[in-house]
Amino acid sequence: MMRRASTRGALLGLGVLGLLAGLPAAAVAAPTVTIKAAAVPIPINPANPNSATYPGTGDILGAGFAVEVEAMIHGTEYGTGPTAGPSPITQVKVISPPGVKLSTTGFATCALVLLKEKGPGGCPKKSFASPQGEARGFVSFGPERVHETVTVQAFFAPGGGLIFGVYGNTPASIELFPQGNATVVGGREVFTTEVPLIESVPGALYGSAEYFKVKVGAAYKKRGKLHSYITAPKKCPKGGFPLKAEIKFYSGEVVPTEYKVPCPRHKK
Repeated sequence: MMRRASTRGALLGLGVLGLLAGLPAAAVAAPTVTIKAAAVPIPINPANPNSATYPGTGDILGAGFAVEVEAMIHGTEYGTGPTAGPSPITQVKVISPPGVKLSTTGFATCALVLLKEKGPGGCPKKSFASPQGEARGFVSFGPERVHETVTVQAFFAPGGGLIFGVYGNTPASIELFPQGNATVVGGREVFTTEVPLIESVPGALYGSAEYFKVKVGAAYKKRGKLHSYITAPKKCPKGGFPLKAEIKFYSGEVVPTEYKVPCPRHKK
């Protein structure tokens, strides 16, 4: 699906890339991604940027956690001369390590129509799947790159999966709502997100992502028990957790990636 944005802010199929794509690319012709990733404690109220966190969550075997990812995207295969940059991402597929569990059971949901009409403030607090993150990207007009910074926030969607609200105010008003869904394949959670292309003006290059920092994870308490959206395995294999992904770019490449996440030092 193609979305059109204003000349000063057309940018951003960024939101989804932000939630779930922080992996290093391997193909020479494709963009590369440099990342920092960590399992961190879960905010009690993701709607509040200064929220306290649930005790006993984070980088702990068998415990609930939120995934925090910061990434820089580089490339020169899309466009020419001073406007050359990384190709737009059109799909992100992330395959979790064995034993990681995702569960939306018990969380409230926010319908897409409600999110579009009223924004995050119109969604139930229990439907927030992440605190507010940030993403940056650009579109090109002739020799000029026009940059935009947006916020990225995830919400639990009716029927399962997540809706990502992507919002930018300067230099343009941006609203984008990519969606992602998880399936279990071979005992591993596979989360797939389609990233829409962003068109600025007819004939111009589509927007590309350069940077994001997001934290995805939520929990709630019921009868004294904590229920988390993401739960870590109880055991970690030697060398760390294997995390895989396939990133599809507009320029045609599908880049498989894999790296090891260090084992937590503590158990639940």
